[in-house]
Amino acid sequence: MATSAEIRSSSSDIQESDRAVTIVDEKLSDPGRPEKSLVSASYHNQIGDEDPTADELHGPSALRRVSAPIPWAVYTVAFVELCERFSYYGTQVLYSNFVNHSLPQINGPPGSNHYTGAGGGSDQGVSGALGRGVETANGINTFNTFWCYVIPLFSAYIADEYWGRYKTICWSIALAILGHIILVISAIPPVITNDSACFGVFMLGVIIMGLGTGGFKPNISALVVEQIPAVNLKVRTLPSGERVIVDPTITQSRIYHYFYLFINIGALVGQIGMAYAEKYVGFWLAYLLPTIMFLTTPFVMWWGRKRYRQSPPQGSVVSKAVRVFFFALRDRWHWNPVKFWKRTHDGTLWEAAKPSNIPFGSRPAWMTFDDAWVDEVRRGFAACAVFCYYPLYWLAYGQLTNNLTAQASTMTLNGVPNDVVNNLDPFALIIFIPICDAFLYPGLRKMGFQFTAIKKITVGFLLAALAMVWSAVIQYYIYRDSPCGYNANSCATDDGAIIPAPINVWAQTGAYVLIALSEIFASITSLEYAYSKAPRNMRSLIQAISLFTNAISAAIAEALNPLSSDPLLIWNYGVFAVISGIGGLLFIIQFWSLDKEEDELNNLPEGRIEADEKSTQGILEAAEIGPVRG
Repeated sequence: MATSAEIRSSSSDIQESDRAVTIVDEKLSDPGRPEKSLVSASYHNQIGDEDPTADELHGPSALRRVSAPIPWAVYTVAFVELCERFSYYGTQVLYSNFVNHSLPQINGPPGSNHYTGAGGGSDQGVSGALGRGVETANGINTFNTFWCYVIPLFSAYIADEYWGRYKTICWSIALAILGHIILVISAIPPVITNDSACFGVFMLGVIIMGLGTGGFKPNISALVVEQIPAVNLKVRTLPSGERVIVDPTITQSRIYHYFYLFINIGALVGQIGMAYAEKYVGFWLAYLLPTIMFLTTPFVMWWGRKRYRQSPPQGSVVSKAVRVFFFALRDRWHWNPVKFWKRTHDGTLWEAAKPSNIPFGSRPAWMTFDDAWVDEVRRGFAACAVFCYYPLYWLAYGQLTNNLTAQASTMTLNGVPNDVVNNLDPFALIIFIPICDAFLYPGLRKMGFQFTAIKKITVGFLLAALAMVWSAVIQYYIYRDSPCGYNANSCATDDGAIIPAPINVWAQTGAYVLIALSEIFASITSLEYAYSKAPRNMRSLIQAISLFTNAISAAIAEALNPLSSDPLLIWNYGVFAVISGIGGLLFIIQFWSLDKEEDELNNLPEGRIEADEKSTQGILEAAEIGPVRG
């Protein structure tokens, strides 16, 4: 428990931090772009800031909404994520070829190497190691996705309840580095030429690296936006005299867009570099380079240990949220699902769990929170309901790293590694994210159109469906034009060189661009939604639940794995197109009413909760004010 001296020390730190942030904000401000001209702001409310009226929010005199400034601490956290994504995607992009294709023969295509798995520089030289086939490769990729997105549930719980985000991230980095080292060992010549040993070491590396990745993801996603504590809409007067609404949702959106930009810079460089390292040198180098890149992250985290704003763990918060939910349901259960639905959707469900509506003597001992925190929990459960649709989206997105990579190997490559083509996705994101942030979203706001999270997610689903339609059409032409017809994935010469369909691999471009656009609207928005709707002391857990939808999707994809082989690949893409398209339509229908509550949900007052009956109010107030020593 923090002492009063520690709390005073933290408050002093915040005053110094705010003065430093003010200087940085003034230097970063751009008078030519009004959204960045919020000079003078520390991230606490300024003197004179006001709550917006209903007319200022939505009426004929609605004020323009702008973002708060973004401090440098955000960019250092984003750099850590860049390194982690470089290492993760730089290795994951290799899994398909490593498992699918066999080691090149000793006298194989020119430039190939039997002892490193390098495919060589010939037009259709494809690297390989284990030779287990496309279905096994797809299964391992699917397992990896499932594993990496189940672990966040446990790591987020540990972060919110016991360790805090910073400590959990540091331990996760250590595990991921260990996993990287094991993957390097799986690819050195004495191991890669021993099929059984190579497979065992490889799978061990995948499992340990997944522990690190799963521990890292939900906590870094919350830590990056946590550097800006502003949580409510405020009216502020700019130096120009214009009155604007400083909208935390826009600030969070901008941070997550550039956070995602950093992710895709790391993914792009990692995937392209490692695909060529694998093709021309071998898998050992392709696994080693991401490891070296990832080794920079401990130094950045050490630098930020007393500079990052950190919410300390508060213990038992998750269990209290669950108790609140079941307490609200206690008189509403019914064996008839229709009646149960009506009882839980009459608008009074959460009111019954608010302490002010329960006589003091009747309150359970664990009810150590106020009404505002119950509203936050209600908002968090609403976010979880939104995430229930995401497995349908991730089914389509998952084709990017699995079947589309295999599809590329059956097309005319002209010397391009088949697993480098999917870098069109991060490349497109690097182009389109700044365009959306600088032009699309501000332009829509100026026209008075609120492109809310629910609307963005719906568009993302529909774009993913179009990407799958594109892929299905490409697969149709591959089967039509391949010398082996509906056996295009096993079409090869006696020396193992693949015989491609006479279709240029860049015909896949449309699918990757559509997937990239869908990510901007669906994937980035899921990060924003998880952060903005979570109770402030459960942000890692709600991020983890958002990420867990990837694991559910992976489990469904595993069941649909038989569609991932010849001659069923057209059906494979068609099924995912229908699932994503229908899912998007059902999504907007169900959550249209929630969309209308967007401002109300985002502008809830901060709730108060005590970790136990002996906790002091002073500690509660210090929970999110800045770096905590100790």
